[in-house]
Amino acid sequence: MKKVIILLGPTAVGKTGASILLAKALDTEIISADSMQIYRHMDIGTAKPSKEELESVKHHMIGIAGPTEAYSTGQYIDAIVPVIEDLHRRGKVPVITGGTGLYIKAITRGIFTGPSADWQLRDELLLSECGNPGSLYRRLTEADPAAARKIEQNDIRRIIRGLEVCLKSSGTISGMQESLTIPLPYEFMKIGLARDRKELYARIDQRVDAMIAAGLAEEVSNLLALQPDKTPMQAIGYKEMALHLAGGISLEEAIRLIKRNSRRYAKRQFTWFRKEEGVQWIEVTGLSEPGDIFRKIMNLLDNSGQIIYGNKK
Repeated sequence: MKKVIILLGPTAVGKTGASILLAKALDTEIISADSMQIYRHMDIGTAKPSKEELESVKHHMIGIAGPTEAYSTGQYIDAIVPVIEDLHRRGKVPVITGGTGLYIKAITRGIFTGPSADWQLRDELLLSECGNPGSLYRRLTEADPAAARKIEQNDIRRIIRGLEVCLKSSGTISGMQESLTIPLPYEFMKIGLARDRKELYARIDQRVDAMIAAGLAEEVSNLLALQPDKTPMQAIGYKEMALHLAGGISLEEAIRLIKRNSRRYAKRQFTWFRKEEGVQWIEVTGLSEPGDIFRKIMNLLDNSGQIIYGNKK
């Protein structure tokens, strides 16, 4: 089967720099698997690759949608398949890099087409949860026990989606996922980067400080002027800074929340990826240079004896 490399891991673990070196070594291109880097005008807060990095290796699925658009996982899959096929026709092994677990799950295990997002219903459900914490999870447990068992009780977004499917269709999200999902027809080599949690959290804090210094507040202000869709404004860094710009919290509090929420997100990412089957994990604790991480990845690929380098095996 046609091969695809997936480099995954939590935010700030070191994927971007290593993936660029990997793509150069394999003479290939990168497909981003980041659900927020797909949006234009969201560069600083999503930690997009720099202009120099984008010029050094061709990237796909970065800045391909306007912030006023809703962009679904189904649209993402529809967009990357032609890219993967084109790379294979040219004798290249695609490198998919990112931390959006839902995208990677859809790539490797398939996706079903459920009811479209109903933001009014979602707002009503969220309001109900605010008035009675835990009520949505209890409702989901009754409506779709199989889905509830797979969702953490504090994962409100996924709980709401599960209820939305039940309320907007005659089925359940767990039933649809089981009967309608088909993985993409490729042989995936999944490589995960793992880092000591304390070290990872320190890197996250440093990244947030760098984002603030680079002008995150101005970027969010400019984005708000475009009247963006709800989805991009839920991104960590954007929702907190928007609250600050509206006068709801101080800048110091916004920074604290961005760091806290980023650390929590990284923890959820790692939990999600640990459930992904077939991931070969590489320990990168203590490694700060992309080249050091890249060499570990190359050692893994060399030892596997499965990856095609250009047209050579």
